[in-house]
Amino acid sequence: MTAEVLKLPSFRFESGAEFSDVPVAYQAWGRLNARRDNAVLVCHALTGNPAVDEWWAGLLGPGLALDTERYFVLCANVIGSPYGTLSPLSIDRASGKTYGPEFPVPTLRDTVNLHKMLLDALDVRRVAFAIGGSMGGMQVLEWAFAGDFVGGLVPIGVGGRHSAWCIAWSEAQREAIRQDPAWQGGRYMPGTGPAAGLAVARMIAMISYRSFQSFGDRFGRDRDTAEVPGSFAMQSYLRYQGRKLVERFDANCYLCLTESMDTHDIARDRGDYREVLGKIHQPTLVVGIDSDLLYPPAEQRELAERIPGAELAVLQATHGHDSFLIEVDEINAVVLDWRRRVIDPTLQS
Repeated sequence: MTAEVLKLPSFRFESGAEFSDVPVAYQAWGRLNARRDNAVLVCHALTGNPAVDEWWAGLLGPGLALDTERYFVLCANVIGSPYGTLSPLSIDRASGKTYGPEFPVPTLRDTVNLHKMLLDALDVRRVAFAIGGSMGGMQVLEWAFAGDFVGGLVPIGVGGRHSAWCIAWSEAQREAIRQDPAWQGGRYMPGTGPAAGLAVARMIAMISYRSFQSFGDRFGRDRDTAEVPGSFAMQSYLRYQGRKLVERFDANCYLCLTESMDTHDIARDRGDYREVLGKIHQPTLVVGIDSDLLYPPAEQRELAERIPGAELAVLQATHGHDSFLIEVDEINAVVLDWRRRVIDPTLQS
């Protein structure tokens, strides 16, 4: 399915930056009911896109957690992404060139505010629940502060604010891009740019996305001589992942989005962190992964303990942070059970 693109007349970032004719790419499945209150909002991760049917197929469809016969399921592309929404790749009408490094860093709240405008334009009057992992989970937590517009929350593999640990991983990736001579301060021509730096950034990220056991079980000390004689299979895998990202992503977008994630702090301008968590009133299912190196289970336990009435589910999985994209059957089962008990009874036909 090809993404739809809706253009909004204007949008203002929290920083004050203003844009006109703002594109927002999205995909949707199912139908809105007569009350237009059966929407489910799926929030995608860092290098993800709106194609939920590709990366979360095990959750999307009749009888699954994202039941397309019962719900109108929608996923919108975030600000800064190269997949159709306003980003560094958008054309600045004043110069006729892409914004590139001049594009302002959006906050996660900017993305949520833009997506609220999209939902309003589509006449969605209420979201039954919002769900997402990693950067998607950050958006889910921000939706908690949209009044009663969202009925439930399912943040997966995330904390309430970006930790120093996560910021450090992201900065190492950004520096790999900046140190590539082809970076040129971000002012490279379309189709060129810091391919080597972006590939290394992805290699660094992949290490944080998996776990000691995951890499050990899959690669161990096996050799892979097909690419580089004498190299380890682990090395070949990381190089492959780097090449794959270079083929589908943009370096300016990568910097923009990782910096956007660093802004994640639901207590910013709202008060004391613990008190802000205590003000979340929606039914919440917090999902953690026991082997997550990037967002360890302690962060999910904190959310579940501080958000009134929240439930906590911790997946026993060996793949680390990426388990929310790999162990889809387990994710589906946990979310489906919660949805049937907590959300479905509130939905009127």
